[in-house]
Amino acid sequence: MALSARTFKSSQVCSRKPVNVKRITVRPVRSTAVDHAEAAPAAEAPKPLSVEKTGPNFKPLRDVMQIMQILPHRYPFLLVDRVVEWEKEKYAVGYKCITINDNFFPGHFPERAIMPGVLQVEAMAQLAGIVMLDPEDTAGKGLFFFAGIENCRFRKPVVPGDVLMMRAEVTKYNKRFGMVKVAATGHVGEDLVVEAELTLAMGKPR
Repeated sequence: MALSARTFKSSQVCSRKPVNVKRITVRPVRSTAVDHAEAAPAAEAPKPLSVEKTGPNFKPLRDVMQIMQILPHRYPFLLVDRVVEWEKEKYAVGYKCITINDNFFPGHFPERAIMPGVLQVEAMAQLAGIVMLDPEDTAGKGLFFFAGIENCRFRKPVVPGDVLMMRAEVTKYNKRFGMVKVAATGHVGEDLVVEAELTLAMGKPR
């Protein structure tokens, strides 16, 4: 008896051998104490410094004793306490700590202590002199003169407890005539409190 194509295909399908399928059971692996020990600990955030460790106590490049070997100024008119950066005939960064014991406060003013603006400028001029003077050159010690002030602005009062951080940067130096132009600024924290363009006249040994 002849089979139709449909019947033939059905018989072939039915005659196939069953396929044995093996089941694989996957079990979760439990972590052990060793695994936890090998895991890298999370990095701890650094603790912020306590406030008494964050004061402006900069390491001096030149302390006040070394400054007195460069400048002729003495009490009560030495107005730079420390120099923290210096490059000869280029720039310097230094500061003065303002205290109620400064001799000008009893008269300026008794009711409200404010550092006189002219002394702020004088302090920057002294720092500018330090820029130009070589501490190894004893023959030329202290030989400079304050020759001019331009574009001076006082932005905020400077009061006891402040640290007047100053920067003096040479913008022009005429060696033939010994004239020096200096851009000077004074900051208390991030606040600009005073700025001026200063002129120094470098003296010659006698």
